Amino acid sequence: MKVLVTGGTGFIGPKIVAALQARDAGVRVLVRNPDRASRAPGAETAPGDVTDLASLKAAAAGCTHVVHLVSIIRGRAADFDRVMVEGTRNAIEAARDAGAERFVLMSAIGGDEENRNVAPYFAAKFQMEQDVARSGLEHTIFRPSFVFGDGGILPTFISQVKLTPLIPVIGSGEQRIQPIWVEDVAAYFARGVDLPEAANRSFDLGGPDVVTWNELYKTIARVLGKRRRLLHVPSSLASTGARLTQSVPGAPVTVDQIAMIEAGDNVASRTDAVDTFRLPLVRLEEQIRRVAS
Repeated sequence: MKVLVTGGTGFIGPKIVAALQARDAGVRVLVRNPDRASRAPGAETAPGDVTDLASLKAAAAGCTHVVHLVSIIRGRAADFDRVMVEGTRNAIEAARDAGAERFVLMSAIGGDEENRNVAPYFAAKFQMEQDVARSGLEHTIFRPSFVFGDGGILPTFISQVKLTPLIPVIGSGEQRIQPIWVEDVAAYFARGVDLPEAANRSFDLGGPDVVTWNELYKTIARVLGKRRRLLHVPSSLASTGARLTQSVPGAPVTVDQIAMIEAGDNVASRTDAVDTFRLPLVRLEEQIRRVAS
């Protein structure tokens, strides 16, 4: 088995690469920035970009499977369309050209028809899923809730609780999330590339614990041994602030991200993934301990 991984040098990608390598799969990582190639140690690298079909076809040549992870979280609607939608269409064409046996897509809970008008990110994820499902390729689609690990957003949440006695929470804080550990996501992908029961199916991925945003911050505080109070910021006020700052590098949140939080619960709607893969999953408190230590 030879697997092309796009997005293999980001937050989640290196964990998926390592999980595939642990199964003795050959891994080739599409690398847009050569300086990031070291984030996929032991993997073959291929220069290219998902927006460049020729480079994708060259990278996919000889690969039996394709794992497509590339996404962006900030930008204009046209950026989401160019990188995520058109990039996925290019990856599909490259996989088809290579004769790939299965195409595995990283989507996201919330990227569905109901939420497609909430934000360009959700719209792009919805279209990506539609294109993969209609591609004629055997495929598996994974839709994680929030992914926690060293990197990503959890270290920011932990820093907030460590340093700030009053924790700002957007809106009521009653929307629910189901954080999943990054290496658990990687385990799903490593098995999903060829598990017969996963063919032509989509799976919501969540960890063992469902919490509200309020409960998440309280859990972090409890694990850290901190006493903290929550300050609920009306979403309209948070959006106004985000509109003024979102173009600044390092801005904490965008208007679109606030809209996605306010769209409702971000939890697995069914237990197909748990029932099909039967993987041991890391509980939320342990996720926090691992990052905080």
